Amino acid sequence: MHGESGFSKSYPAVAGSVARGREDLVALARAAGAEEQKVEAVRLAASEALTNAVVHAYAGGEGQVHVTGAANDGELWMLVADDGVGLDARVSKPGLGMGLALIASVADYFAVVKRSSGGTEIRMRFALGAACGSRPGYRRGSLASANAPA
Repeated sequence: MHGESGFSKSYPAVAGSVARGREDLVALARAAGAEEQKVEAVRLAASEALTNAVVHAYAGGEGQVHVTGAANDGELWMLVADDGVGLDARVSKPGLGMGLALIASVADYFAVVKRSSGGTEIRMRFALGAACGSRPGYRRGSLASANAPA
């Protein structure tokens, strides 16, 4: 994809917003030329990030989940943020605790950041299409790292 496209939306932190936010991000990935395997990775990562915000951010109260997606120069960036209580290690939270690990396993870049205004932001980057890995000077993965000059 050449050029830039994207969106920024806020959704209420309710279960139905997971599907809406996920489909908006999937539509952006497809419009940016992502191959189907990458679209599925975007779908999984978006689901996990949005679900985390909906389930954990507001401790049962009301709030918003902020979703930003941007595609530019063969990359898709996704940000999922909330204004909630932030991450903590309480054992009483529902779920298996595998969501962040799943995101890390499918994204080319992943970070969880404490927002200065309160809450949490999950940042994800995906390389799009076959052309991304074949750009001159663009190498990733263990083999590329092992062969790179020091």
